[in-house]
Amino acid sequence: MVSQAGSTRKETRPVSAFLQLFTWEEIRIHNGRGQGQEQWLVIDRKVYDVGKFSKRHPGGSRVISHYAGQDATDAFIAFHNDKSLVKRYLKSLLTGELAPDQPSSESNKDKALLEDFRELRCSVQKMGLLRPNYTFFFLILLHFLVLDVASWLMVWYFGISFVPFVVGVVFFTIAQIQMSFLQHDLGHCSVFRKPKWNRLLQIVVMNVLKGFPASWWNHLHNQHHAKPNCFRKDPDLNMHPLLFSLGKTLSVELGKKKKKFMPYNYQHKYFILLAPIAFLTFLQLYTFYFTIKRKKWLELFLIVAFNIRVCLMYIPLMGFNNFMIYYWLSRYLEFTWFIWVSQMSHIPMHIDYDTNKDWVSTQLHATCNVNQSLFNDWFTGHLNFQIEHHLFPTMPRHNYCKVAPLVKALCDKHGIEYKSKTLLTAFSDILHSLKDSGEHWLEAYLHG
Repeated sequence: MVSQAGSTRKETRPVSAFLQLFTWEEIRIHNGRGQGQEQWLVIDRKVYDVGKFSKRHPGGSRVISHYAGQDATDAFIAFHNDKSLVKRYLKSLLTGELAPDQPSSESNKDKALLEDFRELRCSVQKMGLLRPNYTFFFLILLHFLVLDVASWLMVWYFGISFVPFVVGVVFFTIAQIQMSFLQHDLGHCSVFRKPKWNRLLQIVVMNVLKGFPASWWNHLHNQHHAKPNCFRKDPDLNMHPLLFSLGKTLSVELGKKKKKFMPYNYQHKYFILLAPIAFLTFLQLYTFYFTIKRKKWLELFLIVAFNIRVCLMYIPLMGFNNFMIYYWLSRYLEFTWFIWVSQMSHIPMHIDYDTNKDWVSTQLHATCNVNQSLFNDWFTGHLNFQIEHHLFPTMPRHNYCKVAPLVKALCDKHGIEYKSKTLLTAFSDILHSLKDSGEHWLEAYLHG
């Protein structure tokens, strides 16, 4: 049993034969930044050397290195459904275990909160909330395939006069964003029980139907979930400081260093236009760089095939110039939609460097929810339940509403704020947060 928070009594554990014993001080220095750049992490009191394995890690090399020198027990459990498969890799990486007088996690982590969360996770598993509903996901798949076909039929049947052109753009945009939400589910292995089937369908949706590399998405998004809103570990914050200044801590730091890449005090005004354009441009170019550098030849082939297919479908119907307007307008609207939905639960929350908090605190301090409704669920791909999604990343999204009351009760018990807003409030909070961050930067820049 994990000791309660604030207890000074040390835990004792039986010692496994022939395993070297370590203290937290020894583990902490193996964080990948010291001499030899060794990377150790702890899972259920066992110490693993993941330095060489990180490059072969199916979830990406960086996500595992972000926990180097730390306890990764809850992150490991959250990300891996098939524990028996993963443990085959762990055996060869085992280098020791925590000494009997060492606590199961670092002293700065809320042990009582972790204990209650682990009990909650056991309840979630017993309730079957980690099992997918195949009918639900089939209907999701069917509805965006119908919209994708309808976008082409609209132009083919009615021509390219204003109304069918606009309706076609709308259908294409909705189909593409809903594909993004489904490939997101597949990347989290929440649609099928076996990871390989999730990966296979994700390639179909992301590469074949959307024209972007699934491996790129997984590489970045797993890092985001491992350390949300932690600068230099969460790739979603890479827009700082080149385009935006995020969070009070980072903004003040940037201002004191007298760095100015953009007029950050106006970022709440240019975010609306610049953010989707920058992300769309970056992704279109980085797609080819990523797949070639990492030798993802199959994904590169499928991406090229997507672009050829779309051109062959639409250019004969509307000509090259009209197709360029049709396609890039749809993409711009899609990326605008995606950025507002994905950032509404993170930019307004606490942003800082990694302070190695426990799993639950890390997720709750970086996420908030948007109130549930049928429209909000559909419009956000159920990302209005960001709190539940981050605590249980492999949970099928149709079960978020069922676990939400349990998570809220956990937060109430431990005095943690469970934030939930209206959709419009969540959107406006992005701009308010950017305005505040810009003002913090300007004050530090001028007077710091």
